[in-house]
Amino acid sequence: QVQLVESGGGLVQAGGSLRLSCAASGSIFSINRMGWYRQAPGKQRELVAHIISGGNTNYADSVKGRFTISRDNAKNTVYLQMNNLKPEDTAVYYCNYYAIGATKNYWGQGTQVTVSS
Repeated sequence: QVQLVESGGGLVQAGGSLRLSCAASGSIFSINRMGWYRQAPGKQRELVAHIISGGNTNYADSVKGRFTISRDNAKNTVYLQMNNLKPEDTAVYYCNYYAIGATKNYWGQGTQVTVSS
């Protein structure tokens, strides 16, 4: 089992910044993918960004150039720096951990991000 603890959500005005963190603990696989998904009211959960343990990243088109994902493998922690936030970024953000090879998928409890106009 892998446990994920998220932090960093909150309320911010449009144009502002927030940084999300997610720390993984438990049965950590050396090759894994960590990332963030979000779900707005009435919408499906969607990928925001993810990063593989080797460093390769992938971003949703809607956040490219504004969000940056990074990770500290020694701390099993992934970060999402969100700049120039827009009201449409308002959602619950979920941390995701995927153990590549073991095909095991874990989710955090979610953290609310609200961007006011």
